[in-house]
Amino acid sequence: MSDETPKPKVRPRRRISSVWLVPLVALGLASWLVWQDRTARGPLATVFFETAEGISTGKTEVRCRSVKVGIVENVRLSDDLDGVRVELRIDSDYEDLLKRDSRFWVVRPRVSTSAVSGLGTLITGAYIELDPAESGPRTDYFAGLEEPPVTPANVPGLRLSLVAEDAGSLSVGAPIYHRGYEVGRVERTTLDAEADGVRFDIFIEKEYASLVRSSSRFWNNSGIEVSAGTEGFKFRTPTVQSLVTGGASFSTPSKFLDAPPAENDMSFALHRDEEAALSTFEADLRLLLLFAQSVRGLRADAPVEFRGIPLGRVVDISLDEVQPGDRRIPVIIELDSNAFRRASALGRNDEIDLAGAVEAGLRARLATASLITGALYIDLDIFPDAPPATVGQRGEYQVIPTISSGLAQLEVRVNAILAKIEKLPLEESLASFQEAADETALTLAESRNTMTELENTLAEVRGFIADDSTREIPENLNKTLAELQTSIESLGPGGPVQGDLRRTLDELRSALRAFETLSNTIDEKPNSLLFGRESSGDPIPKARR
Repeated sequence: MSDETPKPKVRPRRRISSVWLVPLVALGLASWLVWQDRTARGPLATVFFETAEGISTGKTEVRCRSVKVGIVENVRLSDDLDGVRVELRIDSDYEDLLKRDSRFWVVRPRVSTSAVSGLGTLITGAYIELDPAESGPRTDYFAGLEEPPVTPANVPGLRLSLVAEDAGSLSVGAPIYHRGYEVGRVERTTLDAEADGVRFDIFIEKEYASLVRSSSRFWNNSGIEVSAGTEGFKFRTPTVQSLVTGGASFSTPSKFLDAPPAENDMSFALHRDEEAALSTFEADLRLLLLFAQSVRGLRADAPVEFRGIPLGRVVDISLDEVQPGDRRIPVIIELDSNAFRRASALGRNDEIDLAGAVEAGLRARLATASLITGALYIDLDIFPDAPPATVGQRGEYQVIPTISSGLAQLEVRVNAILAKIEKLPLEESLASFQEAADETALTLAESRNTMTELENTLAEVRGFIADDSTREIPENLNKTLAELQTSIESLGPGGPVQGDLRRTLDELRSALRAFETLSNTIDEKPNSLLFGRESSGDPIPKARR
C-alpha cells in the first residue's frame, strides 16, 4: 500500500456557467417577442366621441371597407368630461390609413327618416368604421363622427358646402335635385356659431358635377309652401321624399352659363326659395324713399319695378331713418343700376344720372300688386308733369322723391265721404225710418184686412153669379133690349111718332106766327085790345044762341 497522498487536479474555473445560457436565451427570445409584438401591433390612435355606446375594450373592432384593421384597446372619459377617449390599436400594415382627414364613426343600428342602416350589427355587435383620406399628413388624434357620412370619401364626386340662415327641414341624407332629378345628397349639417348660420356639406355625383358652376344658385325646396305676396297666392308641393327628409335644388341662370365649373370645398348660399335664388339682378345702389301715406301691405323683398320690369327689391322699412317732425315712412330699396339705366334710358357710360332722372320726372310710388292679398310693391316711373324736385340726402342714402298713388287718393276721397256720412243725423233718420216702418206695418195690416174683405166680397159675388135668378138676368135683358129696339124704331123717320111730331111742330109754327101777328098789332095799336082792328068797323052784337 503506497503512503503517497493523492494530489488533486486543479483546473481553472470558468467565469460564466453554461447554466446561465438558458435564461439568457429566454430573455433574448422574450425581447424579440416584445419587439416583434410592438412592431406588429402598429400605432395607437385616439378618437374622441360624445359617448361610448356599443364600444367595448378588446372586443370592438376597427374596420375599413369591412376589413379588420385594428381593435379598441382602451376607453376612458376625456379630461374635461365632455366625451370619451377611445384608443385604437391599428395594425402596422394599415398605419398609412391614419391621415388628418380620415374619419371614424361607430356603426350601430340606426333608423332615420332618410335611411335604415347598421342592421347587421344586431348579430355581430357594433364596430368602428375608418374612412381613410386620400392624402394629407399623418396624425394620431381624431374627432369621431356621431353620424355616419352618407358618401365615403373615396367615392369620386364634387363636395360643396351650403350656408343658410336656418336649417328648415333639410337634414342629413336629403336629396339634391337638378331639374327635378336627384344628383346628390346632404352629407352633414353643422351650426356655424361665428357666422350665425347653418352649414350643409353636400355631395354631387361625379357624372353630374359639371352641372354645378361657380355662379349656380341653390335653394331649399323642403315642405309644402303656401305664400301670399305680390303675385297672389302660391302653392307648391315637392316630392314625397322631400316632404319627409327635406331637399334642395340648384340651377344656373342662363346669363351665367359661361362661368367656370365649381370646385371642391366651394361654398354657396342656400336661398329660401327658387324665386329668391334665380333673381338675376345685381344690387349695387341703395336709395331711400319717404312716403307720406300708409305702407301697409309693403314687405321686405317686395319687388321694385320700372314699368313692369323688375330692377330690385325692398330691403327694409327702417324707422331708424325717421327724423323729428317728419311723419313720412322711410323705405330702403336696392337696385341694379345697370338694369335701371338700360330700362329707363337714363344715364351714359354705364352710369345712371340720378339727378338728371329726378329732374326729368323720376318718381316712386306705391302700387297694388294683388287686390286679394293687399300686397304692395314699389313702382318707379317718369312723370313729366310732377312738381319739380331734386335728389336729397339723408345719412348714407340718396333720397328719391315720391308721389301718392291713385289708391291713396281714392282712400282720401273715401275717408272724406265717410266723414260726411258721420256728420249726418243718422240716429234721427233711423228713428224716422223706424216710425215709417211702423206706419208701413199698420198699413200692411189694414191692407190685409181690406184683402180679407175683398175676398169675402168676391165670394159673395161668386155666390150671386151662381144663383138661378142671376142666370135669368141675361134673358130678361135681351127682352128689354128688344122692346127698346122697337121703341127706337117707332121714333125713326118712318115711325108714327115721327109724323105726330111733325104735325105738332107745324101747329106750333102756326101758333107762333099768330102770336107774332098779335104781338105786332098790340105793339102798333095797344087799344086794339079794347076796340079791335080798324077794318072791322063797329062791332055788331050777336044774339045768343
